[in-house]
Amino acid sequence: MRDAARVRGAATGGRARPLAAARARRAALWTSAGVGSVVVAGVAGLVVGPVAVPTAEVVRWLLSWVPFTAAPTLSEQDLAILTQLRLPRVVLGGLVGAALAVSGAAYQAAFRNPLADPYLLGSAAGAGLGATLAITLGLGGASLAVPVAAFAGALVGVGLAYAMASTRAAGRTSTSLVLAGVAIASFLTAAQTYLQQQNTDSLREVYSWMLGRLGTGGWHEVLLALPYVTASAAVLLASRRLLVVLSLGDVEAASLGVRVGRDRAIVVIAASLATAAAVAVAGLIGFVGLIVPHAVRMATGASHRVTVGLSLLFGASFLIACDIVARTLVAPGELPIGVITAFIGAPFFALILRRSGGAR
Repeated sequence: MRDAARVRGAATGGRARPLAAARARRAALWTSAGVGSVVVAGVAGLVVGPVAVPTAEVVRWLLSWVPFTAAPTLSEQDLAILTQLRLPRVVLGGLVGAALAVSGAAYQAAFRNPLADPYLLGSAAGAGLGATLAITLGLGGASLAVPVAAFAGALVGVGLAYAMASTRAAGRTSTSLVLAGVAIASFLTAAQTYLQQQNTDSLREVYSWMLGRLGTGGWHEVLLALPYVTASAAVLLASRRLLVVLSLGDVEAASLGVRVGRDRAIVVIAASLATAAAVAVAGLIGFVGLIVPHAVRMATGASHRVTVGLSLLFGASFLIACDIVARTLVAPGELPIGVITAFIGAPFFALILRRSGGAR
């Protein structure tokens, strides 16, 4: 009997090792594809614009940062355009796209909800209220007043939702947290609407911010968002295996030794911090946290353990690509980037809704 068990165990282990190796190879292949997509989108973002800069010169300029390579031959004007206008815009787009996509993947796993997005717990409504308050107070001219107000508002919105859901009466479950987020978002949106009606002269500026934009972003905004997005992404990447367990459900996760309430709070705080930073510097850009994680799962068939890292990469390249479309589709004008993501995201949302409904 023992010999038979050993034989079965050896056979099972023999099959598992090639399967694990194949999964690792596929994950490495998709990671390489993600890195490649970021590089391609980034170079395209540097090349495309009202002033033509040859692709070869842009690539040579990028390679000049590597030691022992040839110096670039760009003119002073082209160099200023790349360093002061296009490069910060590309970096900011990558940061915001990565933050929203990885936060969406984390929310969907933590709440076991395929339709969850980074704005689920009221961060968008809180950011909108904070930005509207700063604009109506006449602080829109200050370089960092609106981003800081939006960042604080987003954190306040999520904090209120979590406080409401953490009471004993609410039951402290993931469902109560989602419902609390809906209630807080409705309240904050009502407060924002009241402010807008009382200050109609600032409506244009408020709506311009709400539709999302990268064109006004510079190195100040990059430096504002970078530490929060980096720290949050590191926490979420380190929590990939935890997200797999949380996606099984609270009872199953608790039976496996996970402290569900505490660990979900860590994930939610990290994802909300990344979302708040993204919203603060770029406005409300919808659907990124919904489109990218689902597209990654559809393409790779991977679990949450792999999806989180791939969402980070493909989220960055996706938003950079959307920004290229936004500034070329109606050139010399420019569309708000939120319009582009909504055009793509609305049909995608309907597809996800149909798939998730059919799975029940």
